[in-house]
Amino acid sequence: MTDAIVVEGLVKRFGATTALDGVDLTVAEGSVLGLLGPNGAGKTTVVRILTTLLLADAGRAEVVGLDVVRDADAVRASIGLTGQYAAVDEYLTGSENLEMVGRLYGLPKAEARRRAGELLERFDLAGAAGRPAKTYSGGMRRRLDIAASLINRPRVLFLDEPTTGLDPRSRLAMWEFIAELADGGTTILLTTQYLEEADRLADRMVVIDRGQVIARGTADQLKSQVGGQRLEFTLSRAVDLPEVARRLRPLAVEDPHTDEQTRRLSLPVRGGTDTLAEALRLLEGSDVEVLDVGLRRPDLDDVFLTLTGHAAEDAATGTDQPAEPVHSGGATR
Repeated sequence: MTDAIVVEGLVKRFGATTALDGVDLTVAEGSVLGLLGPNGAGKTTVVRILTTLLLADAGRAEVVGLDVVRDADAVRASIGLTGQYAAVDEYLTGSENLEMVGRLYGLPKAEARRRAGELLERFDLAGAAGRPAKTYSGGMRRRLDIAASLINRPRVLFLDEPTTGLDPRSRLAMWEFIAELADGGTTILLTTQYLEEADRLADRMVVIDRGQVIARGTADQLKSQVGGQRLEFTLSRAVDLPEVARRLRPLAVEDPHTDEQTRRLSLPVRGGTDTLAEALRLLEGSDVEVLDVGLRRPDLDDVFLTLTGHAAEDAATGTDQPAEPVHSGGATR
């Protein structure tokens, strides 16, 4: 399968701060890559370089076989971009916003109008098509912004935290639409801090932290790095946590984690229900009162915590630069 995006050794510095420190990644044509990392990890800087909005200090990058520096105009004609902030003209109507972007891409007037109508319908904005964008809610502006990035049916679509600011219903609708685009052959690079979003949409994932790639693979491959499944116990008394940890330690693949405040113990293990049964047997004869016990697979929150040492939503003291509120295409606005 051909790679639609190729990144090799990207380096970017902002003064004394290194935002990217040798990033490598590829995205297969027609697939979805989830670019994951906490705030300030370097995700948006990667997107800005790939969409020709920022020059790297070192390394190279290609999109659909085109060099992002040497062939910048051709790259812009082949991609769509939705940045972190909605880029709409508040004084134009929804229809006028989309038609304007279509015209900037070089679409004939009738085609731009037809595409605008299709997208307004698809993003549940048809009823507000004639209203100025300044009357839209934040979620409506976000949907309009994403619709604008699709006006020219781009071969590669960059979505930089696309569902930020959307309500749960709109987020689910957006996920369905992104999946439809991927099924239709559009290559998508998606940055997100919604781990459920990446788990649901991405074929492969790349995790970056402090400007470096620290893991890559499918969701299952990343989850396997956390140590398989976890036994979780909730006890009646926090004072019993050390005793339970001691008794169950032979089952663990790494040290148990205890939380006195919640009276919980989490134990990374290999195996399934047999391991759970063995854990309960090891607690027989103790005075420990177990309120709840379960066996679960790790999720991407666990992956983040294990790989980076902090949760996905934790904000880092930013190495990353905010994306400009701009769409990239045949013309930029």
